[in-house]
Amino acid sequence: MKFRLFPKEQKFFELFRQDAANLKAGVLALQELVNNYEDVEKKYQHIKDIEHQGDVITHEIFTKLRETFITPLDREDIHGLASGLDDVLDCIEGVASRMFYFKIARPTPEVKKLVDIISKAVQQIFEAIDNLESLGHVHAFCKQINILEYEADVVCREAIADLFEKTEKVEDIKALIKLKEIYSRLEVAADRCEDVANVIEGIIVKSS
Repeated sequence: MKFRLFPKEQKFFELFRQDAANLKAGVLALQELVNNYEDVEKKYQHIKDIEHQGDVITHEIFTKLRETFITPLDREDIHGLASGLDDVLDCIEGVASRMFYFKIARPTPEVKKLVDIISKAVQQIFEAIDNLESLGHVHAFCKQINILEYEADVVCREAIADLFEKTEKVEDIKALIKLKEIYSRLEVAADRCEDVANVIEGIIVKSS
């Protein structure tokens, strides 16, 4: 029977589950915004509140990391995972803020498609983190995130190329710039999801 004088602090897994659940709430709120494009300011404020809650959870993880002697995962992995989740949520809030402040008349089909892809990637992150403590099926979730990130890259490149192709009048350039910024932000969100998957896969390798 093994005895640990300094047991590992397991609360990190619960905090990561809370963080992932909050991230999932954020992307679902963004989906609601683009699919039912009304009360934009109210919906943006809701997403902003979710992003603030994510900051609170991230701060709690970092505080516990400083105060904990023995952690269940490598310290750099805990920091990287918390930072990665925060980055994804920042991107989600950034998309919503641009929809609101740019006064976008309505989201394009490409915006909706990219948000759907990111929502699927976040769901995979949620499942991976829920299984992180036991490492059950985590690699499959990460693989799916990589596939979705590539899909988002393709959609974004085609959407931006289409924007330039269809913009013929000088007065349409302002709309092009706004949409290009939103597409690019959505592509970054997908990239940040892949970053999270890479951190999780690193944890798997170290644990195997």
